[in-house]
Amino acid sequence: MIAYKRYLTATLLCFISTFVFSQLKNKPELNGQFMDMGFGIFIHWSMDSQLGSVISHSLVGASEDYVQRYMEELPKTFYPKDFDPDEWARLFKLTGAEYVVFTTKHHNGFCMWDTETTDFNIMNTPYGKDITGMLVKSLRKYGLKVGFYFSPEDFSFLHKQGHVISRKGEMTQITKNKALFEYDKRQVKELVTKYGPIDVMFFDAFSTRPMAQYVHSLDPNIVVTRGEMSTPEQKIPGGAQPGPWETCMTMGTQWAYKPTNEVYKSGEELINKLIEIRAKGGNFLMNVGPKPNGEIPIEQEERLREIALWMFVNNEGVKKVRTVPTQIKDGDIWFTKAKDENTAYAFITNQPEWFKGKRRLFYIHNLKTTKDTEISVLGQNDLIVEYSPNNLPESRFKQQDHNVEISITRAQRVYNNKIWHNAIVVKLTHVEFIDKQD
Repeated sequence: MIAYKRYLTATLLCFISTFVFSQLKNKPELNGQFMDMGFGIFIHWSMDSQLGSVISHSLVGASEDYVQRYMEELPKTFYPKDFDPDEWARLFKLTGAEYVVFTTKHHNGFCMWDTETTDFNIMNTPYGKDITGMLVKSLRKYGLKVGFYFSPEDFSFLHKQGHVISRKGEMTQITKNKALFEYDKRQVKELVTKYGPIDVMFFDAFSTRPMAQYVHSLDPNIVVTRGEMSTPEQKIPGGAQPGPWETCMTMGTQWAYKPTNEVYKSGEELINKLIEIRAKGGNFLMNVGPKPNGEIPIEQEERLREIALWMFVNNEGVKKVRTVPTQIKDGDIWFTKAKDENTAYAFITNQPEWFKGKRRLFYIHNLKTTKDTEISVLGQNDLIVEYSPNNLPESRFKQQDHNVEISITRAQRVYNNKIWHNAIVVKLTHVEFIDKQD
């Protein structure tokens, strides 16, 4: 009887423990802070950047000879001698990004930190330095939040177990492969304890919930993105979504460095995607793929700096904003609103060849102005157009029966040729949001 009572007690405690463990979630206040940030940088980087191949996935369906040479020979030539984490962090800070998510371990199983769990790591390369630790230090130095990407699906571990390398096989998932789960937990605990506090974790697997629960048990102040929230990849939802959520997307066609046959999105296209994502209530996690020597490819740096200029002017409309309660787009104009105020930000897109000092009219149907409404263009003082003393660039609005007419001059000179092709952001305070049909 005593033994039976002990059994019941143990079973009950186990059930309670499992129930509590399964209910671990991101803290609501941390979700709110995540939504405030708006823009982050994703970094896909591993030793196969030397080949310019897809990161990790070339191992699926590969011959045994390819797998052996990948895992044994590639580490011997990985030498990112030009890696400068401070330079990365300074550039990311300029873009207006608030957080950076770094691939500590992709599906190939190669660890970009000094780990005791496997020899398949950055310390066993000619470089021999803890890249993760160096980057974390630099990100914090420049006030950026630290995020880690981690793949629970580990091709190196699966290969050692004798399994065919795949992402779809039953034993590839931590829910079926107990040894893999325990191995991943040791690695995640190492990352959290060695480099903490960590702000964001992104788990990339078909079965992510156990890892999300585990990291919550290690540190409840970590925000889990993939594994806890919607993280659409390479696409943007069709309409406004309840937050938090995050779109992750490449600048070109590949996550890791692709030295040939790559086609990049323009800076304008990337900026417009950021605007659309924020208007729909999400965060934009935009990817860079560093070269094997540690440099960011010039094509990617160019786009980062175009975004940096635009964000330096317009970050107020991107950070600490939420979706508007009515339609989020009116023609070529996207909208966000200040989180705690009835202030609208109107992102006027698709206005090529807007020459400095020229005035244009636009019409807005989803809001009404009030007696307290004020209008301005982000980044400019509305007082002067360079070299044109008689041009008065004051922003104006007129409330009409069925719309608001806004009259805007692009007064600030940001390019030498005096033309600004990226979105201009108009700020309207103390407005009332209405349905278009009203």
